[in-house]
Amino acid sequence: MLSKTSKDLFDGPEITLEEMLESREERAAMQKELLHADTQSTLLCATMNIPGSVKTSMKLEEIFKTITEAIEQELTGISPNANLYWEKNTGLEYYLLLPMKPEELKAKMVQIEETHPYGRLVDLDVLWQEAEEIKSISREALGVAPRRCFICDKNAKECGRARTHSISEMHQAIAQIVEKEEELKNG
Repeated sequence: MLSKTSKDLFDGPEITLEEMLESREERAAMQKELLHADTQSTLLCATMNIPGSVKTSMKLEEIFKTITEAIEQELTGISPNANLYWEKNTGLEYYLLLPMKPEELKAKMVQIEETHPYGRLVDLDVLWQEAEEIKSISREALGVAPRRCFICDKNAKECGRARTHSISEMHQAIAQIVEKEEELKNG
């Protein structure tokens, strides 16, 4: 049986694979447009890491806003050249175009991924343009271990590719992360 938190988290519109693929294309186009407009800046693209056909809900939006506030706090004193927030059925998207080196921005984002209570639920991608090519920087490029699966603690990408865990298992793990944080807040 689903907990109330789990029901609240995944109480949103269901999307199709086609809609998700279209959204990825739109995100790539937006990234390209922003980086072409300012080739000297670095782009942060934040999205939720939510498996399954429901990518947004009121509760997920609340969590995402908490993350974006943490990002803005971490970047206090750095004025973005562009700041966009998209609310889409395929998931929330947050873009910041910043006058920073990719390595510096990625290090700050890894800090959020590793220390924020909801850091595991968000992807914080750092991109830049080099010549005509869009490049991204990985955690490994900074000497940081790859993201861990929030169920079994193995490499998250390997679990995702192998479809090691069911959507239901992943939703339960996400709900536990959220419940744990809510218990701490309401302590």
